Amino acid sequence: MITFEDLGVREDLRRAIEELGFENPMPVQEKVIPHLLNEEGDVVALAQTGTGKTAAFGLPVLQRIDPEKKVPQALILSPTRELCLQIGSDLADFSKYIPSVNVLPVYGGSSIESQIRSLRAGVQIIVATPGRLIDLIKRGVVDLENVHTVVLDEADEMLNMGFLDSIDEILSYVPDDRKMLMFSATMPNEIAKIAKKYMHDPVEFVIGNRNEGAANVKHVYYMVNARDKYLALKRVADDSPNIYAIIFCRTRRDTQEVADKLIQDGYNADALHGDLSQQQRDIVMKKFRDRVISMLVATDVAARGLDVDDLTHVINYGLPDDTAVYTHRSGRTGRAGKTGVSVAIIHSREKGKLREIEKKLGKTFERKMVPTPQHIIEKQLYNLADRIERVKVDDNEIDKYMSGVSRKLGWLTQEDLLKRVLSLEFNRLLDYYKDAPEIDNIDEKSKKGKADKDDGSSKPRTDKEKDRRTASKGMARIYVNAGKSDGFYAGNLIEMLNHAVPGKRVDVGRIDLLPGYSLFDVPKADARRVVEGLTGSDFMGKRVYCEVADPDKNYARAAARKKREAVNEAFQQATETQYEYFMKKSRGGSKKKSTKPSKKKH
Repeated sequence: MITFEDLGVREDLRRAIEELGFENPMPVQEKVIPHLLNEEGDVVALAQTGTGKTAAFGLPVLQRIDPEKKVPQALILSPTRELCLQIGSDLADFSKYIPSVNVLPVYGGSSIESQIRSLRAGVQIIVATPGRLIDLIKRGVVDLENVHTVVLDEADEMLNMGFLDSIDEILSYVPDDRKMLMFSATMPNEIAKIAKKYMHDPVEFVIGNRNEGAANVKHVYYMVNARDKYLALKRVADDSPNIYAIIFCRTRRDTQEVADKLIQDGYNADALHGDLSQQQRDIVMKKFRDRVISMLVATDVAARGLDVDDLTHVINYGLPDDTAVYTHRSGRTGRAGKTGVSVAIIHSREKGKLREIEKKLGKTFERKMVPTPQHIIEKQLYNLADRIERVKVDDNEIDKYMSGVSRKLGWLTQEDLLKRVLSLEFNRLLDYYKDAPEIDNIDEKSKKGKADKDDGSSKPRTDKEKDRRTASKGMARIYVNAGKSDGFYAGNLIEMLNHAVPGKRVDVGRIDLLPGYSLFDVPKADARRVVEGLTGSDFMGKRVYCEVADPDKNYARAAARKKREAVNEAFQQATETQYEYFMKKSRGGSKKKSTKPSKKKH
């Protein structure tokens, strides 16, 4: 078995990585580390995310740094802030026993003044996003004349994000005789062009096959009617009791809507997309990394550079157009020798795209049927039984309370007690699946799009608007004058209820988010305090109005009327202001000052 010592890694670095749990080198490290330490040629390494690339380039880079020189000697470029921070953190861990080596991440969205102060104090390794680095170079704060090693990490992602011109500019400040390393999950033609333009006789290391998916990832798909995709997503999640997943959607709107529906249906989920501020993104990612939420609904752009360990699933709610994007998505699970599942939930019109991805990856996706309610409940129950069986019991602590609890529950038989424990955990699930609709699995041999034509039009039509205004059994329907056009989503509603409504926490049922207003269910007993608590509160500068919804009132028409009135009022004000301006100008222009002395009456 090869060791890091066999690869030539220095003792102080080995001591640090052993404390981090590194035992034996991974394949990419076995190939890349000796070359970087002993050979002069540049390197192109093709390997999936999560295969140990950071240590593959990070350990040799640290070993080649001269700690006595307090100037930048190595530059690592990454496409995103999140990846930049991750690399910087890893290198800091690797260099634990080399205190005189300083690593600095520089990226947008953080104070440039503090980064400038750190640079002036002296750093040997800069980990940077291209935009912020160029800004610092132009300010004269960064000098790259002593850089002997440049690393482009996630090079294909940098190309996808349009950083080619920025890379050109940055490399113009670096000596021509630098060693250059390029790491990428895929090898599009543009990567080969970069290698040819900037690198000197590069050696190529391929871990696995070019452009293939991660070896430890199982690829499965479900084919359902387009209208059933969200229901299928919930079934997939419920069938995986310990799910920890990223759900990829094609657009920001789909991302937010799917996340809102999941939150509304009781799942620990949140959204990550480009409409969020950097602070909001950081909060969402912290919750996901800390497993406060177990499902992150994201766009590809927002999720670039995210480095999260132990994902059980990657779910493609919409297939990407580019196979390389699918490769990046699926490569986020099945890392470091662990297994993962990449799920595609598709309708019949996406079948051709799926076959194209299969062909380019050289993998066959397994067709699965959407889990039935009976199968899901059984799986969840067995999972709970397994958790109960394995739970750690501290006899010394729990025994203090056993006598009191035994007196309270002593009248229950063992079977009754077990039923109550299971019901406590599963009443919501049992209630939901009791009347759950059937989900049709599309026959692959059916004609393209045939199954999607049934949109339920054969069933008796109902007044959807009135249904939307009608509360569920035992609940009260509440109207609030904020909707999607105001940036108001399920998460905002829950936050407002928690802060504005006094007393115990309000349980929220069905939520309907419309462009100009929203409707949601709460228990009847809580309706009055919800209305009183929300009315008059503030949402992003808008005064909130709230009432118990009237099933016969057309709120959509009222919202449209208010919008028209607001537009007309704004137009009227603008017109009056413009009129007054021109009249004032006209009056001022028509009056000429007389040069003759005025006559006064005495």
